[in-house]
Amino acid sequence: MFQAPVRQSEEAVATTGPRYTHSIRVMDERFIRILKIFKWGPDAEKALEVLMMKVDHWLVREVMNTDVGVSVKMQFFRWAARKRNYEHDTSTYMALIRCLEVVEQYGEMWKMIQEMVRNPVCVVTPMELSDIIRMLGNAKMISKAVAIFYQIKARKCQPTAQAYNSMIIMLMHEGEYEKVHELYNEMSNEGQCFPDTVTYSALISAFCKLGRQDSAIWLLNEMKDNGMQPTAKIYTMLMALLFKLDNVHGALSLFEEMRHQYCRPDVFTYTELIRGLGKAGRFDEAYNFFYEMRREGCRPDTVLMNNMINFLGKAGRLDDAMKLFEEMETLRCIPSVVTYNTIIKALFESKSRISEISSWFERMKESGISPSPFTYSILIDGLCKTNRTEKAMMLLEEMDEKGFPPCPAAYCSLIDALGKAKRYDLAHELFQELKENCGSSSARVYAVMIKHLGKAGRLDDAVDLFDEMNRLGCTPNVYAYNALMSGLARAGMLDEALTTMRRMQDHGCIPDINSYNIILNALAKTGGPDRAMGMLSNM
Repeated sequence: MFQAPVRQSEEAVATTGPRYTHSIRVMDERFIRILKIFKWGPDAEKALEVLMMKVDHWLVREVMNTDVGVSVKMQFFRWAARKRNYEHDTSTYMALIRCLEVVEQYGEMWKMIQEMVRNPVCVVTPMELSDIIRMLGNAKMISKAVAIFYQIKARKCQPTAQAYNSMIIMLMHEGEYEKVHELYNEMSNEGQCFPDTVTYSALISAFCKLGRQDSAIWLLNEMKDNGMQPTAKIYTMLMALLFKLDNVHGALSLFEEMRHQYCRPDVFTYTELIRGLGKAGRFDEAYNFFYEMRREGCRPDTVLMNNMINFLGKAGRLDDAMKLFEEMETLRCIPSVVTYNTIIKALFESKSRISEISSWFERMKESGISPSPFTYSILIDGLCKTNRTEKAMMLLEEMDEKGFPPCPAAYCSLIDALGKAKRYDLAHELFQELKENCGSSSARVYAVMIKHLGKAGRLDDAVDLFDEMNRLGCTPNVYAYNALMSGLARAGMLDEALTTMRRMQDHGCIPDINSYNIILNALAKTGGPDRAMGMLSNM
């Protein structure tokens, strides 16, 4: 475990800046105008001599700070390097490097960084090292950033927590969570650089992304042991992880600890708390925390309100969900497309009248919120489940007219509804349309189509479609295997169904309860009790 010793000199090291002070000299505006008009060349060089301007580090930095083009700055920088009794230092290189970053000339920026590091005159400070890492991280030059970090470090530049944090945050953004932990160990073992709140926040975030609960909690405790107060963001990340791992008790305990430590929960904390309790089906607790939050003076945002409306809809508390929606304006929460999608979905789930659902769809559009593909998918699915297939087909056409890409979920709902209505030709036509528009189809859509072909007795077509999946690189899932097995069993082809199950297992697809039920029902019909018992023992 890392323990921070008494800090004596870290602050002095961390605040060390470039080795120059601001001068009272002022850049001659005439020279700037000449640079803008003539760029860099003989005329500008002559003006420099006439104005008797000394070429030194101050002048170079000032030129880098002017609003002339970066190519002019590069030319001036190269010209200055050839002047007698002048040599660039770290401050001039860094000034140009920052200019190159601003205009996203990352290739030139990298060349300048390399040139600076190779120059024996240039001594890079920890603050400048941190800046270099940040810029390379923004440019997505991750391997170069790591290489230059160790190259500069080898030249006796002792990185501060800020420099390490720049590396850690960069690696975090790239999803290199294991490397983040390695860097932390390196930082701790050197004994001269101490993790701070930013370090711990990034590390705990990395472990949360990896789902490593024990390591994340261990770091939280280490942080507290070293006299640092965890932030609301850190507690929120850990609560989200614990809820994700179904450790509701642990998440609530952490929330209580947070309040006990006088760390005020913010809207993001309450969002994770309410989302986690809602997913766990603990709706009353989530509802109570929502009103506790408001009593504490923490104003909800649109994301939190969406979560509240979502779980209230799932709990069948539609009136409460609608009441919250109407409160959004008072709370200065602007409903989003997600809000309306959530309301529409809840209305379908509560078996509300189609006219009411349609009015919400119109209200959404009148509010200036454009429906998303997911909005149409919800509507199409709901209409299909209420036997309004024709209206669902019209919405699919509307999606196409609006230029939305084909939505596999919407097609899947329609194909399933048409199959149930025994309109197999139209279902197959839609399936082919989806393949033509997307270039492929999802395993879910294939499974639905195979299921209905099997029910229609078109077993050869179902088998061909299953083989097509494999041929096109669309890996069959458990639903596709079940659909094919069900069709084979229905046709009395029990051996073929059993072969399909073995094939399923050989390909790493684990049978579910429906897989076994399909086979057991088929065995029961064919009078194979011994084989049925053998199947049960394997479940």
